[in-house]
Amino acid sequence: MTELLIKTFIKDHEDTDKAEVRSAYAFLSGAVGIGINILLFLCKLFIGILSGAVSVIADAFNNLSDVGSSVITVIGMRLAGQPADKEHPFGHGRIEYLTALCTSIMVISVGVLLLWSSVQKIIHPEELNFSYISLLVLLVSILGKAFLSAFNRRLGKAIGSNALLAAAADARSDMLATSAAVLSLLLYHLSDINIDGVSGALVSAYVIKTGVDIARETLMPIIGSGAEREDFRELLRFIGSYEGVLGTHDLIVHNYGPGRNFATIHVEIPDDMSLNDAHILLDGIEKDVAEKFDIMLVTHADPVDIHDTRVARIREILKGIIAAEHREGLSFHDIRIINAAGGGLNVVFDLLIPWGLDKEETAAIKHRIKAELKKAAPGISPVITVEHGY
Repeated sequence: MTELLIKTFIKDHEDTDKAEVRSAYAFLSGAVGIGINILLFLCKLFIGILSGAVSVIADAFNNLSDVGSSVITVIGMRLAGQPADKEHPFGHGRIEYLTALCTSIMVISVGVLLLWSSVQKIIHPEELNFSYISLLVLLVSILGKAFLSAFNRRLGKAIGSNALLAAAADARSDMLATSAAVLSLLLYHLSDINIDGVSGALVSAYVIKTGVDIARETLMPIIGSGAEREDFRELLRFIGSYEGVLGTHDLIVHNYGPGRNFATIHVEIPDDMSLNDAHILLDGIEKDVAEKFDIMLVTHADPVDIHDTRVARIREILKGIIAAEHREGLSFHDIRIINAAGGGLNVVFDLLIPWGLDKEETAAIKHRIKAELKKAAPGISPVITVEHGY
């Protein structure tokens, strides 16, 4: 069914990098969500009033709020798809993250309201009215929400949209809420045990957690999350495969919304390469990365002295010292040997420290590397700049 809807209503549905295609996916998600949620709201409100079950009535208004959520998703995705302009040269893509954040706030609000109603039911329990019609409507609701969850998840993954994935998570929490309502009615009908308030409280806790999880995942790219490790490695392997590239470091990747990725990187090249040749090499890398990875890359050339045997010797010594630390992510780059002001030689390089180490551990590692380097290469003074990877 999902594939049929996609192929029927979305032109060029496979070209998910286009803003108009992403907007079409969002519109389809919103249209289907609005239709199903309005139908479920009317049915469950009627059944809730008929049975007197607060969990059913609360679940009905939860469906009504989902209509608003679908509308916000459609509007937000359309705004995010607007082209870049003078005021927003990087486009409007981050509006999509704000859309998902709005969805998370609505989910949390519904969870809090459901929790309040459930607590009142625990304190003042009321008799429930069971009917097979109620049970049937609620079971249909579960199926509808299961479809919406899978539907939005499929669309969200197709275009890499946090907003649609948030809608999928919202539908999944609704499915659980309705399941709890069914359990309450069945248990009361079979044993006269009323767990309406308790089940509502448990479901509300899950709904609140779902909202918080959506908010956290949405805020990560807004705050500035790092590149995925495998994407990071693949990009480094690709750049490192070019003839003339001796190494890479200081890769920084960020985005201004899905499909709007930017990056900077330092590329090590031989110091005897001409400026013109270096420009041709790096310009070609930037163009190829844009085509293959859809990333606007800016490169910085780091010249490496490949003829100085002293640098080669220090490099090998440092490799051994770093390996002896047995710490994943610990590395070095930008080695230079320069004359010290008071005589002698300085070995200058950057030390990449993995995240998670405190100041004391970092200082201890730096101190050990300095000591070992002085021991292995007498007469030199290490000058180390500590940095973290992005």
